[in-house]
Amino acid sequence: MSAVPDKILVIDDEEPTVQLIAMLLERRGFEVIKAYRAEEGLRKAYKYQPDLVLLDIMMPDMDGWDVCKRLREMSDVPIVFLSARGDVKDVVRGLEMGADDYIIKPYDNDELVARVKAHLRRSPRSNMSDELVFDGGNFRINFMNREVHVHNELKHLTPKEFNLLGVLVRNAGRVVTRSELVTQAWGEEYSDAIDSLKLYVHYLRQKIERNPNQPEYIITSRGVGYRFVGN
Repeated sequence: MSAVPDKILVIDDEEPTVQLIAMLLERRGFEVIKAYRAEEGLRKAYKYQPDLVLLDIMMPDMDGWDVCKRLREMSDVPIVFLSARGDVKDVVRGLEMGADDYIIKPYDNDELVARVKAHLRRSPRSNMSDELVFDGGNFRINFMNREVHVHNELKHLTPKEFNLLGVLVRNAGRVVTRSELVTQAWGEEYSDAIDSLKLYVHYLRQKIERNPNQPEYIITSRGVGYRFVGN
């Protein structure tokens, strides 16, 4: 029985680029999933659960930074930026946002394949879930629809609140430091917004906790950060 090929999701608005990458990788035995817009890429990430994502930055509907952030909310799938933006600041930003690698266009085909293989060797197959359920079904968060239900009631969260909650539930049971929480939820550009984090946690508790003064889900680890408890 032949092995199941690794699935590579390519997200880039330049169709010729996607087609060339697909031809290159398919010749090397990979299965390639193509997406020409950011939202399409996110939908296919949920649907097909790729083993690695190759991601462009400059796209018309949503840039690669936001796509990377959204992917990181739901999965630890290896993400490799492919971009003509070769400034050191862009490379650093991409890596700090959670990408595993940053390859500058134009690139050598053999190098691209070698890096893809290297990241696949280091990474277990990702389990990308579009919905997580806690507390015996009383708490549900759907990343595809960006909806949260608590005790069968839909909670209306702002995008910043949802991103914050998404990071916490993806790390359920583990204390997430304040700086880690801010940068993963809102991006590296918000690294100096730690002081406002307490206020947003307060807003979240008002919306999802039965008693915000005695929270059951979002627990404070004094002096460190916050932990999501889903038991």
